[in-house]
Amino acid sequence: MRNILLWYTILVFINTIGCQNNLSQSRSTVKVVSAFPNIQFKRPVDLQTPMDGSNRLFVLEQQGKIFVFDNSPSVSEKLLFLDITDRVNDRGNEEGLLGLAFHPDFSSNKYFFLDYTSDNPRRTIIARYQVDPNMPSRALKESEQVILEVPQPYSNHNGGQISFGPDGYLYIALGDGGSGGDPHNNGQNPRTLLGSILRIDIDQTSGNKLYGIPADNPFYGNTEGFKEEIYAYGLRNPWRFSFDLETNRFWTGDVGQNKYEEIDIIIKGGNYGWNIFEGFHLYGNPADTAGKSLIDPVWEYSHDVGQSVTGGFVYRGISVPELTGLYIYADYVSGRIWGLKYDGINDIQNELLLESDLNISSFGTDQDNELYLCAFDGYIYRFQSQN
Repeated sequence: MRNILLWYTILVFINTIGCQNNLSQSRSTVKVVSAFPNIQFKRPVDLQTPMDGSNRLFVLEQQGKIFVFDNSPSVSEKLLFLDITDRVNDRGNEEGLLGLAFHPDFSSNKYFFLDYTSDNPRRTIIARYQVDPNMPSRALKESEQVILEVPQPYSNHNGGQISFGPDGYLYIALGDGGSGGDPHNNGQNPRTLLGSILRIDIDQTSGNKLYGIPADNPFYGNTEGFKEEIYAYGLRNPWRFSFDLETNRFWTGDVGQNKYEEIDIIIKGGNYGWNIFEGFHLYGNPADTAGKSLIDPVWEYSHDVGQSVTGGFVYRGISVPELTGLYIYADYVSGRIWGLKYDGINDIQNELLLESDLNISSFGTDQDNELYLCAFDGYIYRFQSQN
């Protein structure tokens, strides 16, 4: 359990340093440029590569379409890979087709997974699809197999990222269910899947589930009614996570409520404090901390700086060496992009890389670990050295 007095003293110091860093002059040695200036998208929310050697990129549009194209700056054609707009509910600003993950054995089985919101009733759907064996740039819409459905009480805080971890399991980010302040207390309730990051085995089945539960999940086999799918919880709206294979760190940006955005490093079984804490700050009733071990974020920034964090990646490409080892993330509202350096213990350095005029919805990497960002002006951007 957090020591409130010690926490408050440290918090004031960290916040002062953090705000100074965040408001400092941007690094003049990097910029973002349009990666594919001849193609444009409508509200792109995710960029993925199947890691099948084809050097193709896939971009999701929030309304329910996926496009595929060659990873070349001169590319002028994008192909419609899949259209499920008739299945997707994107009426809410945070609803829609939100996540794509290719199976680790995609080269052989041609499976991929989607996270999208639907209605009647409102819910998140995790579904498996397959590529047309005769047309590698076309998915079979009729191949959908719904793996998991999670009821959503409101239109916001859906999370939406899915990704296979280095262990081969599928990780799924779910927000607290929406509204404001987590009125159903989902973040602190492991009897619901909401407000959590899930971890499932899609190559197995368990009982009436179309997936298995890894035996080392924190609540596996519990008798208290806790959801065995949960890997970590106490999250408000985890918007984009990533795995850094060099350090084995699992990074997540968690969107804040009224005042603070946070960056978390996720560990198995971790409780990240929402809705008792918002970032480092007490949000709810301090009595609710009783008997709980809550994990602090590694970084926060206030709404004086930005208002909606977009989690990113640790840069492991080679084209912009000055970014190597930095966790790159952004703020959707302000357009600021930062690089966070963390030694895994207590040395944290946050640097403002640049101030853009972009609404940055997501980051993604290609097969060479080069980093891209999706913006709501419809273009995909990449980093470039100024020199």
